[in-house]
Parts: sequence; C-alpha cells; structure tokens
Amino acid sequence: MKFGPASPADALGGVTVHTLRQGSLVLKKGTTIGPAEIAALDKAGVKEVVVVRLEEGDVSEDVAAASIAQAVAGDGIHVERAFTGRANLFAAQGGVLVVDETAVDRINGVDEAITFATLSAFKPVVEGEMVATVKLIPFGVEAKLRDAAVAAAKGSALRIAPYVIKRVGVISTLLPGLAPKVIDKTLKVTEERLAPAGAKIIAERRVPHDETVLKAAMKELLDLGAQLVIVFGASAIADRRDVIPAALSGIGGEIEHFGMPVDPGNLLLIGKAGDIPVLGAPGCARSPVENGFDWVLMRLLAGLKVTRAELTRMGVGGLLMEIVTRPQPRASLEADGNRHVSAVVLAAGRSTRMGGPNKLLAELDGQKLVRIVTEQALASKAKDVIVVTGHQAELVEKALAGLNVKFVRNADFARGLASSVKAGISAVPKSADGAVICLGDMPMISAGLIDHLIEAFAPDRGNLITVPVSSGRRGNPVLWSRRFFNELMALDGDIGARHLIAKHNEAVAEVPVEGDGAFLDIDTPQALEAARHG
Repeated sequence: MKFGPASPADALGGVTVHTLRQGSLVLKKGTTIGPAEIAALDKAGVKEVVVVRLEEGDVSEDVAAASIAQAVAGDGIHVERAFTGRANLFAAQGGVLVVDETAVDRINGVDEAITFATLSAFKPVVEGEMVATVKLIPFGVEAKLRDAAVAAAKGSALRIAPYVIKRVGVISTLLPGLAPKVIDKTLKVTEERLAPAGAKIIAERRVPHDETVLKAAMKELLDLGAQLVIVFGASAIADRRDVIPAALSGIGGEIEHFGMPVDPGNLLLIGKAGDIPVLGAPGCARSPVENGFDWVLMRLLAGLKVTRAELTRMGVGGLLMEIVTRPQPRASLEADGNRHVSAVVLAAGRSTRMGGPNKLLAELDGQKLVRIVTEQALASKAKDVIVVTGHQAELVEKALAGLNVKFVRNADFARGLASSVKAGISAVPKSADGAVICLGDMPMISAGLIDHLIEAFAPDRGNLITVPVSSGRRGNPVLWSRRFFNELMALDGDIGARHLIAKHNEAVAEVPVEGDGAFLDIDTPQALEAARHG
C-alpha cells in the first residue's frame, strides 16, 4: 500500500487520508479521487493532497473488515455492511453472548492493522444490540493478513445462546421479623430479571425456614414443571449443611458449588435436582442492582451450564461498583436524514388525578391538549405518528379528526401506562429504527424538541436512547432504539421505562433543553390553570 502526497492529477484513484478544507471545498477523509474531485481540487487551488493507494495483493479496509466479521459470526449474530473500515456485529436474537476469548486474542495478534472488540463474555443481550466490531486501522491491508485473521477465527468466535428456560419456581423461607412486603418486592424484582429472557414465575411458595417443609416445597415446584428453582432464604446460607443446601440434598439433589468471588453475590449456592438447576439466592438478589446472582441466572436461563471452574474465575471484575459517570460522546451529534423514527403519542389514560374530566380533552389556547401534542409530533421529523387511545377512545379520536395519524386502541388501558407503551411499540412499522414516546398530556413539547432528539439519535455511535435534560434532570419525550423494543414490551403496571434508562445508561445521549416544556404534564386542574395563565 502506497501512502504519501500527490498532485491532484497524480492522485487519481487514491483515497484521501485526511479531511481537506480550502475555501468552499470540503473533501472528506476516505474519499476516492476521481475526475470530479481533481477538478474541484484544481479550482480550489490545491496543489497537493495526501492519498493512499492499494497495491497488488492488498484488499480494501471494508473488504477485509467484512471478511473477518463474517468469519467470527456464529449462531444468532448478524453482520452489517462494512463502512470506513468497520464491520459491526449485532445480536439477531435475545440471549447470552458466548465468546471464544482465545480466538479473539488470536485475531488481534495477527497484525496491528486488524482489531476485533466484543462485549464481555456471557453478557445478556437483546435483539439488535451491538455485540462486537471489526475495525481496520489503515485504508487497506495485505490479503494474506486478512486471510490469517479469518483462519484465526476457526469458524466462529462468538454466538448468541438463546434463552431456553421459561418456567421458574420461587420459594421464600420465613422467619419472625421478615415483613411480607420484602417478599413481595423480591418477587417483583425477580419477575423483572426474568422478563428479558421471556421467563415467568409459574408458582411461588412461602414456607418456614425449616429443612423438612422446604424439601416438600422444592418437590412441589419440580412436580409443577419448573425448569429452574430459586430459593430466597430468610437467613443467608452460612454453610453447606445449612437449611437450604440440606433440603436440596434431602430430595436427592446435588450441591455443585457454594460461594462465588463476586461482591455483592458471595453467598450464592448453585446445585441441581436431577437435570433441573436450583439456586440458593444471596441476599443481594432481592435488589434490582446488578450482582453476582445476575451473572449466573442469565447463563442458566440460556441453557449454559455454570461449572465450579467458571465460578471461581469470576474474581477479576467481580467487585461490582456503581458507575456514577459515563464517557461523553467522542463525535458531534449530527442528523441522519435516512433515520426512520416513529412518534408514539400515549392518549389512553383515565385522568384519575383530574377528578373526573378527561385531561386530554381539556383546552389550552382554544385547542385540546391531545391535539396540541399530536400536531407537534406531526410537524417534527418523525416519519409517522401513532396515537394510542383507550379511555373515551371515540372522543379522543374525534378530537384528532383530520390528522394523518394511525390509531391503536389499548383494551388494557386500565392496567396502567405500561400497557399503552406496549400497544404503541407493537404498532411501530418494522422499517422504523426507533420510536419517540410522547405523553398526550404534555402540550409544551415542541416539534423542535422532538427533532433534536431525532438528530441526536445515532446508533452507529452508540446513541441508542435520547433524552431531554435540563440542570441534570431528565424529562420527556424519550426516543428509544428498536434494540430496546423487547424490553419495552416486557413493562408492566402503571410505570414507565425510567429504570431501563438507568439500566442502559451507557447508551443514553442527553439533549440539553431550555424551559419547562420537557417536564410539564397536565395531571391536575391546578396544573391546567397554571398552564393557561403561564
């Protein structure tokens, strides 16, 4: 590969190494010099441009990256078209990422020009999540090096293990002083942990912290068809002879390992009853914060055996601490005119805090609130607008008469906000890359704000969730990449998706906004009057 300066005429067929700006001319890095570019360079008075040319035996950066990416991709992995020397790999289904770490090392050891990076091994991923990237450093590479990297993959270096366990039984043991609400919260947290895997709790039992009673409960859940049993002890497991491991042994089960070098999560017990895995949960598993229990649980749900050797190797990186900051984007946020984003307007609620009237039909400056919000969504760069109706659906739809929107009725609107989110997301076109979820009672949201969220949405740079922010406070609406649709569809109750934003904080791009529009919702008569006189 030849690298160096050349006159415009001599640069024909070369690729620019740097972005060149002179007067009105902007020639981006990576541009192939053709007759038009030579004419533009001459017109701008450019005498010299630095280019690179491939020689015989070389392959371009995109060809090399694509070849290596295809070689490393195993089951459940989708490879996107290579661009600028990068080929990104995505999960084609939800599951656990399995990485051949020695193969990754072999590929990266071929030559400094070839790099291959993945997410952490055994990370739970959702469909569409980016799991790895192949990046070529120069504009081209010798074909023999590309071939060596392909050979180093030896078939595939990563795959997605799909979730296979769907039926989970849960037992909570009881001692005096353990409040029922603690167990209720534990069950809710466990349901949320299981939801991304499509698994559900088929039965739960609350029994005294006693070996004999616990044995009977274990047998009952196994007889009900549980594919995994989780036991939350009222008292932490202190020894292999304690109540929970003794009960497992008492039904003919096997204790495979007790304890793990992950903190929080040390006091985890893993065993099996026949072929059914049984987990004695550590106390930290009652919390939604990531801990060692998550590492083992998600592997088991994907049908991956967790051996004693694998558990004992979890010490490096096993000290789990909350990350209070996140890296700022390295690239400026630019609009992508080809990005397809749908707008979803939630207008199905019962307005219970309004004291009777449907707040969405209340008027502000002579227009109904739901129409104000919907018209702003229509005026934005969103490709289409979906309105979810439920309570007084006919009246809400009448208020939007003449607008080019798609109506979706949520028959379960009484179950809360999550049901409307799911109804809206399920109606988003398959061609859409994401959806911005707007609340029908926030009339101060402008088309301009929605446009800023769409402009900040850049999946190729990791900006998968865009959120308006003022003084450190996150508001609405929120734009979600399609990669999170499965998790949005798993929501339940009268809660939104704020916990998902916190869970995927590394994927969040914050969009600074001024004023209170992103925070002002009309929930009460007082709020409506304040908006009218604001």
